[in-house]
Amino acid sequence: MIRIAQLSDVHFGDENLPAVEAATSLLQADPPDLILITGDITRFAEVAELEAARDWLERLPRPWLVTPGNHDAPYLAWYERIFTPFARYERIIGPAWSQSHLDDQIAVAGVNTARGAQWRLNWSKGQISRDQVRTAVNFLDAAPADRVRLVALHHPLTEMIAGPMTAKVWGGVDAARAFSEARVDLVLSGHVHAPFALPYPFADERTYAVGCGTLSVRERGVPASFNMIEVDPDAIRVKALTWSGGQFEAYRTWSLDRRA
Repeated sequence: MIRIAQLSDVHFGDENLPAVEAATSLLQADPPDLILITGDITRFAEVAELEAARDWLERLPRPWLVTPGNHDAPYLAWYERIFTPFARYERIIGPAWSQSHLDDQIAVAGVNTARGAQWRLNWSKGQISRDQVRTAVNFLDAAPADRVRLVALHHPLTEMIAGPMTAKVWGGVDAARAFSEARVDLVLSGHVHAPFALPYPFADERTYAVGCGTLSVRERGVPASFNMIEVDPDAIRVKALTWSGGQFEAYRTWSLDRRA
């Protein structure tokens, strides 16, 4: 069995410190095969927030992969946000535009769906380009066929019905279709601060969108949470663990059929 932890939207500067510490202790005590952090590790991408996020990442058991979110481009330094949106992130955390992980069980393509500025008023929404999709698919296609194939990004590519907020990803539906046709197993995201798991309605419908909650105080109807994912040959189980104030407890579990 393969075990993957997914954490998202920690928002250092607005982090839920007891929940972050408890999640960190759980992962240190029983390390999974991989930890994925799907964006918004800071509140405003201030240097102190990025440094706090870096210090936290260094405490997590490896391997881990982190991809940025819209909050990881400076909110207050407008010149940087428009012209060099992820320079601070790359200096303190690591690569912003493309990340990847490959081992003897798992292949992950990290994709940055956040933008510093866009040709629309709400810059917090997502974008994914054809080149980004092509790069991710090419990486996963080059991996051995028996690897679990994952895409990690911040914004959900398609909208969650009755979700607490929208992502409105430009190019999102086309990307979801392309990842489905490429036989990706999971597309993992954050942003909406609520966990979910649902199939994309494309190809064989065995590519699933999995959303993660937040470990910040910026809750949207769901307590602070993170996901534990277990992969067996026949099924993928996603368990959302929510913070009760004293411990993490099972909130919801999804069992997802794997393709043959």
